[in-house]
Amino acid sequence: MKKLIITVIGHDQVGIIAKVCTYLADNNINIIDISQTITGGYFNMMMVAEANLQGQEYLRVSGELAALGSTMGLQIQTQNADIFNMMHRI
Repeated sequence: MKKLIITVIGHDQVGIIAKVCTYLADNNINIIDISQTITGGYFNMMMVAEANLQGQEYLRVSGELAALGSTMGLQIQTQNADIFNMMHRI
């Protein structure tokens, strides 16, 4: 299983968590941890998820999540957790 870091940023609106979580469930992606805040009307969510995604599947999911975000006026980014950890190592 590959761990993913998924971030969602944008203006708060009804259904953000529902739509993102529905997409993840439909693609057999398990949410391990989730943190969400709303500050001054801005929505920010970070999820740690795991999935059995390889190569093109990972690129497909990443692209589809970004496209989902675009339809909602949000920015959704997906990163491999190993790469995320290396980028944020001090």
